[in-house]
Amino acid sequence: MSGPKHGDPYLHVRGESVFVDDLVAPAGTLLAAVLSSPVAHGTIVRLDPTRALRGAGVVRVLTAADVPGENQIGPIMPDEPLLAEGGVHHVGQPVAVVLAESAAAARRALRDIDLVIDPLPAVFDARAAAARGLLLQPARTLAIGDVDAAWPNCQVVVAGRVRTGAQEHFYLETQAALAIPAEDGTLRVHSSTQSPTGVQRQAARVLGVPMHAVEVDVRRLGGAFGGKEDQATAWAVICALGARLTGRAVKLVLGRAEDMVMTGKRHPYEADFKLGLDGDGRFLAYEVTLYQNAGSAADLSPAVLERSLFHATGSYDIPHVRVTGMSCRTNLPPFTAFRGFGGPQAMVVIEAAIDLAARRLGQPRHELQRRNLLTPDAVFPYGMTAEHCRAAACWDAVDRAHGIAAAAARAAAHNHADCATKRGLAVMPVCFGISFTNTMLNQAGALVHVYTDGSVGLSTGAVEMGQGVGIKLRKIVAHTLGIDLARVRLDTANTSRVANTSPTAASTGADLNGMAARQACLQILVRLRTVAAELLGAGEPDRLTIAGERVQDGGRATRLAWDELVQTAYRKRVSLSAHAHYATPRLNFDHATGKGRPFAYHVYGAALVEATVDCLRGTATVDRVSLVHDGGKSLDPATDRGQIEGGLAQGLGWMLLEEATYDDQGRLRQDTAGKYKVPDIRFGPAELNIEFLPDAGNPEAVLASKAVGEPPFMYGIGAYFAVLDAVRAAAAADRDVCDGEYITPLTPERLMRLLTAGARGARQPKEDTP
Repeated sequence: MSGPKHGDPYLHVRGESVFVDDLVAPAGTLLAAVLSSPVAHGTIVRLDPTRALRGAGVVRVLTAADVPGENQIGPIMPDEPLLAEGGVHHVGQPVAVVLAESAAAARRALRDIDLVIDPLPAVFDARAAAARGLLLQPARTLAIGDVDAAWPNCQVVVAGRVRTGAQEHFYLETQAALAIPAEDGTLRVHSSTQSPTGVQRQAARVLGVPMHAVEVDVRRLGGAFGGKEDQATAWAVICALGARLTGRAVKLVLGRAEDMVMTGKRHPYEADFKLGLDGDGRFLAYEVTLYQNAGSAADLSPAVLERSLFHATGSYDIPHVRVTGMSCRTNLPPFTAFRGFGGPQAMVVIEAAIDLAARRLGQPRHELQRRNLLTPDAVFPYGMTAEHCRAAACWDAVDRAHGIAAAAARAAAHNHADCATKRGLAVMPVCFGISFTNTMLNQAGALVHVYTDGSVGLSTGAVEMGQGVGIKLRKIVAHTLGIDLARVRLDTANTSRVANTSPTAASTGADLNGMAARQACLQILVRLRTVAAELLGAGEPDRLTIAGERVQDGGRATRLAWDELVQTAYRKRVSLSAHAHYATPRLNFDHATGKGRPFAYHVYGAALVEATVDCLRGTATVDRVSLVHDGGKSLDPATDRGQIEGGLAQGLGWMLLEEATYDDQGRLRQDTAGKYKVPDIRFGPAELNIEFLPDAGNPEAVLASKAVGEPPFMYGIGAYFAVLDAVRAAAAADRDVCDGEYITPLTPERLMRLLTAGARGARQPKEDTP
């Protein structure tokens, strides 16, 4: 999978990386095209493929009637058919699939399928769905303390609303799959998925066969960000179904516009909040209701909502909290996992509440934040203590290095001297729990082979998707065995080599799979040390180690090299292979009480974000981001730095630029790459300062490391409040441009409305729900 020395980046820049669409398909492979619903909600009156079947090159048209097993792919709730049956529930829902000799023939035939749908009333707004009782599950509440009793003790109480928007994953590689029939009715499926076992499980379910009859193989993904954790499943299962029914390989690669219309995005949220403070500006009580727009099927929405509840208080210690969340069923494509998995939506709300409180008190926002940061003895609303808490350490490190007060003074001086542009700043602290909130998923397996020439093969369930898990796993193995990195090769993620894998998600890829790989290596090392002790006459094997490809005795190199040791072990018929399983210890959560220890640990950090607003053009630029990140003992600093940069850019895009909205018929407005604006190189901060918190080893993860994939995304939230700070500098002093309602993203259009409303001293115009 990875080059012996350079890994995936080397292959990428040379154009040698192999993705699903690059695989050499077998002769006779059929190409698939998907007919999707043009309406958001309705009853299927007629679905007749007769005319399409007459088209040149068309081999078969698949509908729900062709499914031999269960027409169902819902991972949490059985509410998501593979192909629409009886009715449709969102625009873009797959209804039928054409299999043809060429992609062009398949797409032409889509127009010849006779599909008639009788429209039904549709709901697109989460609050409206909640009012009608359209919930995936009963509302969930997490609480600590006594919120109702705390309100009378509050000197200041603020209340408001927040609306955060959807976000398109915009991975470079669109959804893709290739299914190849094998002997004895089995299938081999190549899928662009974060969840090989998820694809295997749902394919077996739809085909009505045992899971062992479906082998899923994943080499790498061209990006995912959560968009291929569950939503890659449908396309792989469609290919598997076609291959099963025709006896020929089937390939499906969605076009960019198809991908954008047919797949879900980051969940839009709405929220009502209420925050109470004492006379010293300390948070006493916080109450929030979250309305999650789940779309037409559950997908992963209940799990996403759960993480929103867990992260509702952000990086702050609040003694009395009540957080209620509702997953609201609407007639939009099922929204799904996205970097942060519900955490960012909740964190925006608490930051908005603090912003409003700071305005009410006439205090700098960052002073309220620092005063209320988590401390090591703080208890989260879900009952877990903030162990190894580094919230204050990260904040203070940013302040020492970059001067929060000095940055505020610079902005104030600029604003006094310049009428055309205004500057603002905000500090964004991050506290993010690491583990799947579904405790069952916190396990992984690894298979390690040491070959007789001393090279090493590694198989795990981890999927490389540009996040660098591959290089980290190889480094863990090389470090543990005491050999050169070039000796270690990471193979594809394959359900026949490592079974029952968890998705590569929740920032746990290196944590879980790395620990399993290390344990497998340790098993082999025990055997090799025994062989080495016999060869060297060293007595106790435990005194021996391997480093620099040579056996060490008491820290001193011996004559016994790695190659010789391996070959001798083989001649002595000592096993050079090991399979290991790792399950994260100490995790528990009681859903009845809402209390437990759902996370192995937390990642902390803080970012100072400085921005400028052009008051004439209605544009904003991020001038500088200075952050300190709690990264543990990094397995690969270059990879971790890249993840911080990428996560930050994605967070900035969500807050200031990217907008995915639907019209009154449930159709995506930004349905092509040209209509959806993603961050480019000019959008990023002009200056970016990244520092890792020193002496921050983590006893809860492999080699004292910490996960890095998701937490940096939340630094981008600071840009919203930095830009808002700049807008206020341009607004009439007696009015707040937000007026208690915070809407993201702050696109140029929305920014201009705030500027003009602020200049008039008027309330910001109300907007329709996206």
